Amino acid sequence: MPEVKLVELLTLDKLEEGLFRGQSWDLGYRALFGGQVLGQALAAAQLTLPDGRITHSFHSYFLLPGDANKPVIFDVEIVRDGRSFSSRRVKAIQNGKNIFFMTASFQTPEQGLNHQYADMPNVPQPEEIESDIKVFGNTKDMPDRVCESIGYHKPIDMRTVDFVDPAKEIVKEPKRYIWMKAQEVLSGDINLNQVMLAYASDYHFLSTALHPHGVSNKDKNLRMATIDHSMWFHHPFDFDEWLLYCAESPFSGGARGLVRGQFFNREGKLVASTMQEGLMRKIGVNK
Repeated sequence: MPEVKLVELLTLDKLEEGLFRGQSWDLGYRALFGGQVLGQALAAAQLTLPDGRITHSFHSYFLLPGDANKPVIFDVEIVRDGRSFSSRRVKAIQNGKNIFFMTASFQTPEQGLNHQYADMPNVPQPEEIESDIKVFGNTKDMPDRVCESIGYHKPIDMRTVDFVDPAKEIVKEPKRYIWMKAQEVLSGDINLNQVMLAYASDYHFLSTALHPHGVSNKDKNLRMATIDHSMWFHHPFDFDEWLLYCAESPFSGGARGLVRGQFFNREGKLVASTMQEGLMRKIGVNK
């Protein structure tokens, strides 16, 4: 397939004031990739902001599975524009139905009290680790749909520390460390960097909660889906440089799993944090 550009996916068409359309990619999953909706919804909200405001947080709910073969319409409501902060609500719509809601907050940058009580783990550097796509390409159990759409995964270079084939049922700690960076030059555009990181933050996140249970994410009796996803941006960053995504799952139960994540730059600065809860349901074996 021809080379695809993530910047193009995250660049929306303006239909009228507050209404935008984004194209879709089929990444080979059962439904639209959640990261796409996160990134595009944030991009839509950014297009309605006063100059100089940047994202500091968003909170979102996934309501219905999206169709990867159809575009998504984003309806942005201007909730408030204050002297320092702006708030937006975004609805993602397909087939006349709301499939996703986001509330996002934006701020004019300013100085304040500053501390970081989080340490970057000591892990191998990305140059020492093989890319996930190359590793996946060497596995025999990759679904045909994913094989056919592998080009859509290439815009984000991901390198998992201590990679384990997700098809294998192995019990391990509910932690995952992934080096990530965009393959495209972002030229220091802070809005574009944030949108791209929102997109990437959904990769391999919820499945971290499967680790202590020895359940493969390819188990035919497993049903997984994101329920909600939140993100906080702490410092400017360059996503065309390596960031380490540290994910862990502190809890699962009630057919749900909870995961939290931290993004560090190579100097160990915490640049963003994430939280997500999702469905993790085992159904009976079909006879």
